[in-house]
Amino acid sequence: MKFNPLGDTGVLVSELCFGTMTFGGEGYWEAIGKQQIEEVNELLKMAVDAGINFIDTANVYSYGQSEQLLGESLKQTGLQRNELFIASKVRGRMAPGANNIGLSRYHIMQSVDESLKRLQMDHIDLLYVHGVDKLTSVEQVVQTLHDVVVSGKARYVGVCNWPAWMVMKAIGIARQQGWHEFAAMQYFYAIANRDSERDLLPMAEDQKLGFMPWSPLAGGFLSGKFTRDKTNTGGQSRRDNFDFPVIDKEKAYDIIEVLLRMGESRGVSAAEVALAWVRQQKGVTSTIIGAKNPDQLRSNIHSTTFQLSEEELQQLEAVSKPAPSYPDWMVERQMRERYPEE
Repeated sequence: MKFNPLGDTGVLVSELCFGTMTFGGEGYWEAIGKQQIEEVNELLKMAVDAGINFIDTANVYSYGQSEQLLGESLKQTGLQRNELFIASKVRGRMAPGANNIGLSRYHIMQSVDESLKRLQMDHIDLLYVHGVDKLTSVEQVVQTLHDVVVSGKARYVGVCNWPAWMVMKAIGIARQQGWHEFAAMQYFYAIANRDSERDLLPMAEDQKLGFMPWSPLAGGFLSGKFTRDKTNTGGQSRRDNFDFPVIDKEKAYDIIEVLLRMGESRGVSAAEVALAWVRQQKGVTSTIIGAKNPDQLRSNIHSTTFQLSEEELQQLEAVSKPAPSYPDWMVERQMRERYPEE
């Protein structure tokens, strides 16, 4: 397992991050996974034994059950907390009531305390804001996150699902005020949806932020179980009952054909090829994987044992390349005049 720097923090994290969204199964999260403590113990130990030191959860996953199961599993398995880098998130609704959702100071502070109790920890290594809250000013969010770090309840803060301009606004405010800045970003990125390449990945690289792709298999759509001739797996994939995240399925079917062909020639699964593609993309720090069973986890981990060749990367680029967007195509056009003629 390779380790990469988390931005400019000096922290090294494994190139795969073990995601715990399948832990619990409360409410609609059941469609994603419903692992209980025995399964959690097995998977967590397998991940750590393989060299993964980065664990990702969120307070909203199964409304607290994921955090609770993770904390209990660390206790039961005896894994060393100080050898692991654990991330959680705040924003989602955790209880009825007008103020039990969002990024207000009220909700962030309360949620962090509750997360720590569930995790049985005295600090979270990386606390992400889990999305946008238009009712709370960016300045108040940044100040509250700074105060959480100063309190010792989180060591670093990060951001998920914000537009690039809003992330830069938050960074600018933090620098102006001398507050703790975002150290990491977690965004949807898969070969079937490369939107993050337009602004988010270049911004992460420019600002020296760690970049963690979530759903690198597009919610299981790139597992190899789906093709144009087989659009449903009979309940064997969460995509059958939870059709998320959004992708262009027609284009994805073309990509899957190439993934399957490459996987067959290498003796690996289509999913492993898709994960290897994400891992090899510029700016990616740690790819978040999840698993419902040991076989899935073993396969995901195996994706780190090989590198796609330049020829394979070019084939995947050709079938997955996004349509040019404005102003990118204008910038490219104008920059042609800036290069000396050959």
